Amino acid sequence: MPLAPEFPASLDWLNLAAPLRMAQLRGKVAALVFVNAGSAWSQQRLTDLATLRKRYGDHLHVVAIHVPRFDHERDPKRAFKRLQRQPLEFPVAHDADWVAWQHFGIDAWPTVVLIDGLGRIRARIVGDTPLRDLEAAIAKLRGEEAPQSIQPEPFEVRRSREPDLPLRYPVGIAVGDQYIYVADSGHHRVLECTPAGRIHRQFGSGGPGFIDGPMELAAFQYPQGLSLQRDVLYVADAGNHAVRRIKLGTGDIDTLVGAGRPGTPSEGSVVDPRAVALDHPRGVAVSPANVVCISTAGDNRIWTYDLGDRTLRLLAGSGEMALVDGEGPKAGFVGPGALALVQQILYVCDEAGSAIRSVHLRSRQVTTLVGQGAWRFGNLEGSRADALLQQPQAIALDGKTPVLWIADSGNDQLRTLRLGGGELSTINLPQRLHAPAGLAVHNGVVWIADTDAHAVLRFDPGDGSLRQIPIGE
Repeated sequence: MPLAPEFPASLDWLNLAAPLRMAQLRGKVAALVFVNAGSAWSQQRLTDLATLRKRYGDHLHVVAIHVPRFDHERDPKRAFKRLQRQPLEFPVAHDADWVAWQHFGIDAWPTVVLIDGLGRIRARIVGDTPLRDLEAAIAKLRGEEAPQSIQPEPFEVRRSREPDLPLRYPVGIAVGDQYIYVADSGHHRVLECTPAGRIHRQFGSGGPGFIDGPMELAAFQYPQGLSLQRDVLYVADAGNHAVRRIKLGTGDIDTLVGAGRPGTPSEGSVVDPRAVALDHPRGVAVSPANVVCISTAGDNRIWTYDLGDRTLRLLAGSGEMALVDGEGPKAGFVGPGALALVQQILYVCDEAGSAIRSVHLRSRQVTTLVGQGAWRFGNLEGSRADALLQQPQAIALDGKTPVLWIADSGNDQLRTLRLGGGELSTINLPQRLHAPAGLAVHNGVVWIADTDAHAVLRFDPGDGSLRQIPIGE
């Protein structure tokens, strides 16, 4: 059994005062996890390990190493900001040049390397395996532990947090004639605000949970995409792997589908909504025919849920991570997120593929509008054949104009794509954006969730003005 190599000197330890050494992990089982901040599977693995860390306490070390996929993720501060959207109580390192990745022979996100108390590599667990399998492997090594005569040098994780603001990592936005709705993801709630920023109602208690009922008692967990349809607001409740529904007349919240755990569902009638597992739903859109479209980043698919006959169906996606056009299950996505729907065309923000796709609801044909491959990204406007995005995270349609708005998050830019064969253009804003992950367009005005700045912005294309909405209690 090989000894685990020493941590490379090139690692940037994001929440430790001094670099961690492998000797400091001796005597305990250690789970070394290689992750990417934008990967749904990585986020789930971090959640799993946080759960096991609480369960095993000081008998388990967890160390996370972030390895960038995109150029913007090479910035350690930016990567750590994305990772901090969920609490991290263990050391986190940034491997900007993939040095540790190569030293440990890693080839996929996420990968957990299990190291025993003697510092030997005992197992590798790749991908989104069930939590019970990961825990069984850790428990096996834990049972082999022997008392140590030498106490390793301790290390202390520095607790860093964002400032206390009314918003914390806002993501989804929906806008109606009277109110703005914001998925205040870091506070696990959805807000109903006036256009001036006054909070009218809060849906969800503000603490993480999976509870239906009155708006004061119900609970969400990292809600993301929103879709407003008449007097109902649909929520992609990503942390609960569910799609929830807020009845705006009463404020009551229920679950359309989702079991609170990740999984790939089977098609068919839904008898018990909480018996059907989804895998990281990030986007939701509702057709006038009362069909809910759901993007699931964890299994790279698009699903539909018919509100009339309560049937869940696969719309498109093979499940493989691939930027492939085709019909229904022959197509491939790479982390689909935000959705926008007009008539029979569903537009998909394919985040990890740095692409914008379309799906015809009747033919199920998937077409790439912008995007040149799962690993091709950049910052280039112009013709669709040449244009490049970098991890876009939100899209929106006005419905009255043939323009798709795009939050090009990796480039901190607002872009537009003229539908019907038009080009990709960049909007010149008076200030830079900060990883925007939510968009809505209403009556010609663009509303932006400036996610890493914990703010909502209002952009008027008519006069070019951009201003922050002072959302507050």
